[in-house]
Amino acid sequence: MDINLEEYMELIIYWGLRIIGALIILIVGWLVGSWVRSRIQNVKKLDKTIASFLGNLAKYIILAVSLVAVLGQFGVQTASLLAVMGAAGLAIGLALQGTLSNVAAGTMLLILRPFGVGDYVEFSSTGGTVTALGLFGTELITVDNKYVFAPNSTVWGNEITNYTRNKQRRQDITIGVSYGSDLNKAFKTINNVLKKEDRLVQTTGKEPIIAVANMGDSSVDIKVRIWTKTDDYFVVQWDLLKAIKEELDRDGIDIPFPTRTLEIVNPEALVKS
Repeated sequence: MDINLEEYMELIIYWGLRIIGALIILIVGWLVGSWVRSRIQNVKKLDKTIASFLGNLAKYIILAVSLVAVLGQFGVQTASLLAVMGAAGLAIGLALQGTLSNVAAGTMLLILRPFGVGDYVEFSSTGGTVTALGLFGTELITVDNKYVFAPNSTVWGNEITNYTRNKQRRQDITIGVSYGSDLNKAFKTINNVLKKEDRLVQTTGKEPIIAVANMGDSSVDIKVRIWTKTDDYFVVQWDLLKAIKEELDRDGIDIPFPTRTLEIVNPEALVKS
């Protein structure tokens, strides 16, 4: 059998150039997509959450266009291909209902904006600081620095609690004093501590409140209701608990611990046993 080397060389060159062209298109598409995503995410006037979402969307669109161009390199009719892809899209959509629901949920999260990048949120049994909102999932970092990737449908399908969206938060601190303590003196002592704390919000309707909240088994529970900036929530709470405890000790006001009274009905029988 005669082998026409010239025809083989032409064939190799023909397909080699097409393969090289396809690789170049894919590489350029990937680089351009990454560059566009980076440019969108670095727009200062654009919200971080929207920037992250739009950046990823733009990259995927560019990659899809690049893939169509690659198929064109190999002689595939893109017009008919799009028609076939449209027909196959329904079947793929049915097979990937979960994935598509994540995209739909991500779109709703972006539109309604229950949280943004940098917010601390909780949904279901998951809580953490949002680092990214993508097409398919939301990325979180927990308080103990664990990475969490939550599908958008999971986030959207649960009640979302955003702890940092509002700039101010209220908190209640409970202090127990003994039944023999002077409540008015305890109130005055706690109030003196609050006056020294300049991180409290003192606007109308948000002034500190001190009141008796409960008559417990071994203590009278005093509730201290205060408002602080969200960023100061835990720091102020920890500092106040320490300061109030020290001031109550100085003023001789007891903070009791649970006690039990044991009554022996028949002490003689106890001794005999």
